[in-house]
Amino acid sequence: MTLLHWTLPLPAGYRRDDVIAFHSRDGEAVAEQVTPTGLRKGILLRGVPVALDVAFTDDAAICRAEIDGAADLETALYDALLNILGLRIDPQPFAQLAANDTLLAPLVRRNPGLRIVQSASPFEALTWAIIGQQINLPFAISLRRTFILQAGRRHGSGLWCYPEARDVARLAIEDLTSRKFSRAKAETVLRLARLVDDGALSLELPESGEVAAISQSLLAVKGIGPWTVNYALLRGYGYADCSLHGDVAIRAALQKLLGEEAKPDMARTEQWLRQYAPHRTMAAAHLWASLHAPAKNSVEERE
Repeated sequence: MTLLHWTLPLPAGYRRDDVIAFHSRDGEAVAEQVTPTGLRKGILLRGVPVALDVAFTDDAAICRAEIDGAADLETALYDALLNILGLRIDPQPFAQLAANDTLLAPLVRRNPGLRIVQSASPFEALTWAIIGQQINLPFAISLRRTFILQAGRRHGSGLWCYPEARDVARLAIEDLTSRKFSRAKAETVLRLARLVDDGALSLELPESGEVAAISQSLLAVKGIGPWTVNYALLRGYGYADCSLHGDVAIRAALQKLLGEEAKPDMARTEQWLRQYAPHRTMAAAHLWASLHAPAKNSVEERE
């Protein structure tokens, strides 16, 4: 086993409870374990099981990676840590943009320092988005757990690791449909995994950080639509300008914010969100938070 250590300074006002809540969605702790002051998450990187441990202090995250082997994964693990700790998107530029906004400024003041917590990788974010399409959150979490147990691998410590594309690509559709996956959902998950595993679809972000090419490539995959792509950009890449106008919770929050009797449609919601470009991700985060307690904001409601 190889051990790596990092101490990541945390910004003032960092909300560790939000991070812990996001990673504690599955109460059965298959691939994530949480405590009031830290978390442990299993991931696969280049086929190697890794257990990431994070202990929070008042101003830092003390991180430890236990690698089952001797692979050189330091850079990839550091990137995963930035994701799962919600350190990709700085919330301050949006807070400054909205400081004099009559509608959103009160939401920002109510939730200072609110951040977007991410999945460990784009593939995890994408598969989770597909799994959760059109179903309620508890059922989505149970399917995710089944998915991990079917396609993932166990770390030497016993913690399960979320699968990579090559692991999912080996599954037969019956492996999923026999475990309560709809056929359409199973087909989309396997289609995505096989495209990535074959090299026909790259999930690597270009050095420029431009997401247009990845967005178009994902939209070309049958079963993946604009909502799933935006979710992946947000939770997988930490993209700061996602427009979640297709999310039912965003539209419900906007209805509440505007004091209207009906939810605005997607076209109107998209138009309304444009005024907050290039910071629409944080606009969405504050809209979600306006419907939930600060530690419970989530994008798990969708159309």
